[in-house]
Amino acid sequence: MTQGAYASVNGIDLYYEVLGADRPGPPLVMLHGGGYTFRLSFDSLLPALAAERKVIGVELQGHGHTADSDRPFSIRQCAEDVLALLDQLGVGRADLFGYSLGGLVSTEVAVSAPDRVGRAVLAASHFRATRSEAYYPEITALDLASPRMPTEEEAAAMQRAYDEVAPDPEGFFPFVRKIEPVVHDFGGWTDEQLARLTMPVLIIIGDTDFVRLEHGVEMKQLLPNAQLAILPGTKHLQVIRPDLVLPMVTAFLRQ
Repeated sequence: MTQGAYASVNGIDLYYEVLGADRPGPPLVMLHGGGYTFRLSFDSLLPALAAERKVIGVELQGHGHTADSDRPFSIRQCAEDVLALLDQLGVGRADLFGYSLGGLVSTEVAVSAPDRVGRAVLAASHFRATRSEAYYPEITALDLASPRMPTEEEAAAMQRAYDEVAPDPEGFFPFVRKIEPVVHDFGGWTDEQLARLTMPVLIIIGDTDFVRLEHGVEMKQLLPNAQLAILPGTKHLQVIRPDLVLPMVTAFLRQ
């Protein structure tokens, strides 16, 4: 069963979908990558995950079905939107699965409301304030020749997914330009804030990710109860791969 709906939160109409059985235990909130839709990020994982638990897929401000707003876009504001949605749905505690931008938002939810988070999966995400601290130099320089960068086909898939559902299909490129500095140069979190995240966390990055391998190790060391998975032969836009990610995420969430 899939149910798509809108929730009025913090001045925007936030789109979300509810999938799967209403089983005991916390639901799984899934937060997509920047420029992506919920479905484009996670479709390959949803049948298996929704077979075991309730899944709440959210499309953040300006993404997918959720229109952009004159309201500034920020990681903190997106986290407040997610928490407001959970309040409206009567969800006190949830597990989180965030990919890229969704991983940043998931981290902010955990930092600002740790009692609301059971477990967290952070995929292709980073913790530091600027991308130069977390990303490889060629990503910071936007070197299109780098094998880590999106291919033309991958970029076209993002735009197609947006065009199919967005309230304003013409808004894709203006919105991407709007959020890029927010995603790549946000405030980050201190070592002290991260050390207070005692919930179980699974960090997943690709070996050819935007995120430096050293940064993934640093995240693992800073979080008190973290696991780290590095996927072989995997770029940033390929991290949500069902052959490797689904078994490890399923096992992690079942623990």
